[in-house]
Amino acid sequence: MELVAAADSDERGLSLLKVVNVLQKVVVFVHTFTVDKLRSQLTRTASEEMPHMSEDIIEAKVREICQELVLSPEVLKEVCDCLQEEINKGLAKDSHPEATVKCFPTYVRELPNGKEEGRFLALDLGGTNFRVLLIEFSSKCRMDSKIYAVPQPIMVGPGDGLFDHIAECLASFIKERNLGNELLPLGFTFSFPCKQEGLTKARLAQWTKGFKCEGVEGRDVVELLKQAIARRGDVQIKICAVLNDTTGTLMSCAWKNRNCRIGLIVGTGTNACYMEKLEKVELWDEVIDDPPQDGDTHIEVSGVVINTEWGAFGDNGCLDFVRTEYDNNIDSESVNPGKQLYEKMISGMYMGEIARQVLVRLVSEGLLFGGFASDILLEKGSFFTKYISEIESDKSGDFNNCRAILEELGFNDATDADCANVRHVCECVSRRAANLTAAGVSVLLNRIGEESVTVAVDGSVYRFHPHFHNLMVEQISQLVKPGIKFDLMLSEDGSGRGAALVAAVASRCAAMR
Repeated sequence: MELVAAADSDERGLSLLKVVNVLQKVVVFVHTFTVDKLRSQLTRTASEEMPHMSEDIIEAKVREICQELVLSPEVLKEVCDCLQEEINKGLAKDSHPEATVKCFPTYVRELPNGKEEGRFLALDLGGTNFRVLLIEFSSKCRMDSKIYAVPQPIMVGPGDGLFDHIAECLASFIKERNLGNELLPLGFTFSFPCKQEGLTKARLAQWTKGFKCEGVEGRDVVELLKQAIARRGDVQIKICAVLNDTTGTLMSCAWKNRNCRIGLIVGTGTNACYMEKLEKVELWDEVIDDPPQDGDTHIEVSGVVINTEWGAFGDNGCLDFVRTEYDNNIDSESVNPGKQLYEKMISGMYMGEIARQVLVRLVSEGLLFGGFASDILLEKGSFFTKYISEIESDKSGDFNNCRAILEELGFNDATDADCANVRHVCECVSRRAANLTAAGVSVLLNRIGEESVTVAVDGSVYRFHPHFHNLMVEQISQLVKPGIKFDLMLSEDGSGRGAALVAAVASRCAAMR
């Protein structure tokens, strides 16, 4: 009897265990189903509560929501006035420590004269990839280059790890080209905010563009690179200059165009440099009437290239009157909250995410895709900045690129009205970026005050957006002082060739001393 009872007990226990397992599977299924259902209904609710709207009404509401991204002439004039004030603070000794637009002197006193000759190395670090280049100047410019990746762990790891990685790639490049027996001058483009203390000395002010390497801020990046090269002991390099990519962009175009006075980057980040009169640079710690370094120079006034680091414009709150909830969201979720606020409204690192947030809002209000959002669209960073350029490349009334992109995002049944509204969002985001950039360039043109000035421009946003150039020209024309003529010149590999040109000019000047 006891054995039978025990068997019955075991059988009941097994049955109970099976029931528990079944119930657990049901709970998991119901939970998963409920979460997925809730996720899809988050953006459906608003549209279900909203009565049916015609396409005209929807279009009007979309434009009303996007209106906060449209900057009036009065607002842009106020932006110009604010930037002018911030640049003055950056150039002044007393206010420089607290200034957000730092305006660092680059110690580049002379632009190319077109007579530079010889072979030079260039190192270009400014994003998730970096390049090593071998450049030869004669009557023409010949370049050989290789791109190397900066893995994410290195971008946020120890500083020594970053510079060891750079030194390893640099050594590999030299060995592959059998350059070990030559001591070639190198120009180092380091496209992050730096306080320059000489042509070959620059201290990192702060990391940007997703970098967060420990132990680098406040230190001389040239010295860190030299130490990394010395740790290897297998190559010899003569670093002649460290510069920002904006300075390289200016130098590259100035090699061909004698009117070039401004360098501008609109890509992953944004920055600008310009030639400023020495008497306006209180930070200048050398002889103010130091003559130009070459008798053939075309600079008519004693000046120095100023690296504005204008990406930080607005970090003190002076641009709050143009910032939106989308800008605030992007800033709060970034790796550097409260920093580079001007850049976060302009650059390619953030434009796509601004557009995505607007699109999600429109969906939630039942104004796009029938109020249904795809899981992909709800993911941060899923709407790439390149989508904006591709969508705006469609001809009027043609939505081929737009439809292809929307299908990638999980929308297979988008209507023409949906596509038109998506395009309008993209246009508002890119026009705002172009107008804010134009406001900055106008301030620099007005400061220089010369009759005719060429602006050297580089960066993926400027290069690949189909209308960015025209939008900038249109807005600069309205903001610049009467009588000033300007043109925007696409830089040919400014951060690479420009770095070599700074090294070339420095070498030429050193030989003349």
